[in-house]
Amino acid sequence: MALKSEHTPQRYFRQMKAVTALAPKYRAMSDDQLKAQTAHFRQQLAAGQSLNTLKIPAFAVAREADRRVLGLFPFDVQVIGALVMQDGNVAEMKTGEGKTLTATLPMYLNGLTGSGNFLVTANEYLAYRDAKKMGKVYRWLGLTAVAGVPPTGGDPHDRDLQRIYKADIVYTTNSTLGFDYLMDNLAGTTQDRFLQGFHFALLDEIDAVLLDSAQMPLIISGAPRVRSNLFGIADQVIRLLKLDVDFERSSDHKKVWFTPAGITHMSEYLGLTGLLTEKHRTLYRHLVLALKAHQTLTRDRDYVVDDDGISLLDLSNGRKLAGMKLEAGLHQALEAKEQVPVSTQTRTMASITFQNLFRMFSHLSGMTGTAMTDAAELQETYRLSVIPVPTNKPSQRIDRPDQLFMTTDTKLEHAVALVKQAHDKGRPVLIETGSVSLSNLFSRILLRDEIPHNLLNARSAAKEALIVKEAGQLGAVTVATSMAGRGTDISLGPGVKELGGLLVVGTERMNSARVDNQLRGRSGRQGAPGETIFLVSIEDSILLEHGPKWLRKYRRQLAKNEAPAHPSWITRHRFKHLITQAQHNAEREDRQSRNQTLQYAEIMRVQRDTIYATRQTIMTQPDLTPLLTSVFKIATNAFLRDHPEPTRNVLADYVLNTIDNQLVIADVIDQQWTPQSQQTAKFLRRLMVDQLQKKFKNINEDQQVYFERMCLLKSLDNAWIDQVDMLQQLRQIATNRSTAQHDPLLEYLKDGRRSFANMKRAFAHQAVQNLLLSEFNFKADGTIDVTYP
Repeated sequence: MALKSEHTPQRYFRQMKAVTALAPKYRAMSDDQLKAQTAHFRQQLAAGQSLNTLKIPAFAVAREADRRVLGLFPFDVQVIGALVMQDGNVAEMKTGEGKTLTATLPMYLNGLTGSGNFLVTANEYLAYRDAKKMGKVYRWLGLTAVAGVPPTGGDPHDRDLQRIYKADIVYTTNSTLGFDYLMDNLAGTTQDRFLQGFHFALLDEIDAVLLDSAQMPLIISGAPRVRSNLFGIADQVIRLLKLDVDFERSSDHKKVWFTPAGITHMSEYLGLTGLLTEKHRTLYRHLVLALKAHQTLTRDRDYVVDDDGISLLDLSNGRKLAGMKLEAGLHQALEAKEQVPVSTQTRTMASITFQNLFRMFSHLSGMTGTAMTDAAELQETYRLSVIPVPTNKPSQRIDRPDQLFMTTDTKLEHAVALVKQAHDKGRPVLIETGSVSLSNLFSRILLRDEIPHNLLNARSAAKEALIVKEAGQLGAVTVATSMAGRGTDISLGPGVKELGGLLVVGTERMNSARVDNQLRGRSGRQGAPGETIFLVSIEDSILLEHGPKWLRKYRRQLAKNEAPAHPSWITRHRFKHLITQAQHNAEREDRQSRNQTLQYAEIMRVQRDTIYATRQTIMTQPDLTPLLTSVFKIATNAFLRDHPEPTRNVLADYVLNTIDNQLVIADVIDQQWTPQSQQTAKFLRRLMVDQLQKKFKNINEDQQVYFERMCLLKSLDNAWIDQVDMLQQLRQIATNRSTAQHDPLLEYLKDGRRSFANMKRAFAHQAVQNLLLSEFNFKADGTIDVTYP
């Protein structure tokens, strides 16, 4: 047992020994006595004890329950991993070290506090599987534990959300939890809300959630826009343009922009002048979207085209992102590019990033096989320290040096030869590719050479887990994209250890050394033998996008036969340095991009928190009079801001369309209004209060409060939908301004504040209209139908 680690603080070894010392005490207890410890711990918590004081005995109880219910007794290193996570850290535990079992200890301890505790896994299949299996332990001990996701093939709308989120422990996914949070904050009444707060979150494969998926916003869309017919026109125009003449793009192909010549050519194609004027703003926006769709998004890398139309891909594992669409019209531009039916463009109703979602937890921790390479970012962004946990058995895996090739063709030929050689012996092989298209290509090569294999890309999670689980069997050959299958262990079949264990072949280095390490970690689990090797060439995407300029120049010369095929600088040491430097460049860009996303999301978070707090006030306050007074004041101030010295006709128009459409103007305005700004405000607010009292003449107090609440919520939600959609579009505009020597974040901040102020005025105006111009239809049974203006 490898219980030495100079990187693991010694306090965790001392605490582990304290947990181990209690093992005989709890093993001697009967089942009923052990189960009774849960009630005992909860009594101590109610009496003022902290989780920290209960940590050692609670871990010992959970450990013994694991043994009795699952037949698995957590190793000492697993107890150390649990202690690390309970302290709010990231435990780096190598693949195969039993992270799923380790999580039962801190999940049980935090489950003692009641609801609001989540274990977040890589996909729905794993969440449901682990909730079913590990949930037995919690339920045996008297806690409630459920899956927050539907079973495979189940409808997520059939979930009983009230029951799920009242449970002590919920196994779920990051996407499911995020969408449920957004839906909870769109509820119309407190009875419709289901979340019980965010107390503790333990993230499995935390680097995949907080780093790889950090920039992916969760978006609830609705309220469709008017369908645009400009997507097809813009796509046809873009197909006529030429690179470096009509448009230019960055070396990493992530940014693209029109040249002055391109603007001129597009104007000629379209037969118009002033393409950059306000008149043609919408058309120009569609042209920009079409250009991005063609030049920054690649088929079978960023998305696939299938029977469902355009399906986005998770770049970290090649899975299809079910239900996810690109925002601000880019998805429709992509559909036009691939000549599939263009879907209806919708407005964003609610949005949040994983960064902001998990920063809301008071207690956050996680586990993964690889996090040390990004420890600084996890500390800076989430205040999470990464602590390595020693392995239960010493690693026997052999990591071979990279093999170098000049072209992708020769590299793939050698990869096939390696697979053949291993397959002839019966040794299992796992081949990693960087994209869906390359995995399909490699699969066809293996079929040509009559090598049976499994192809793992963009499949369902259940099939993925089954394929990965069987990847260590005798004679198995598996082709997979990047890190598909994370969260599922590869078990070696009979006779495989004698053949050297699982052979992992990486066909290219990824943008992050962390992802490379994840791939290596698929082999040699739990002290078993294994071998890994990466095959790299100067044509790999990591060097194409992030390598030095002189290397790109050499490739062009080589293509023209103007450079030596094997120059003196191609040495293993020099090439390794090139790869390392390219990865550092890619990691730095990704880190900067994630930080920028966080800064943009922080601006939206402040506004979102304000709106959600206002919704909560509207839903829970028994007396809404103070809020109504504030709404009336904002509405009248907004009117006077636009009309500092209103004429009689302007005022009459506002009153009839906002306050009372039955009012006799001559009897009120002519007799009661004094044309002074301060007096006008008082006059309008008095009219609003009087009109509201008239509406409430024939309804009881409960009906009055319910009506006020519904009017305010309806108005707030409509205004917020417009604001969220506006912020999405402002983000696109602000990013484009970065090429014009502007600070995009500062521009976004200023525009976001301005639009939020406009949103508050729009909310107040619509709320006044809903409150005062709605019509009541009284039913015989005492209920009332409301018709909003």
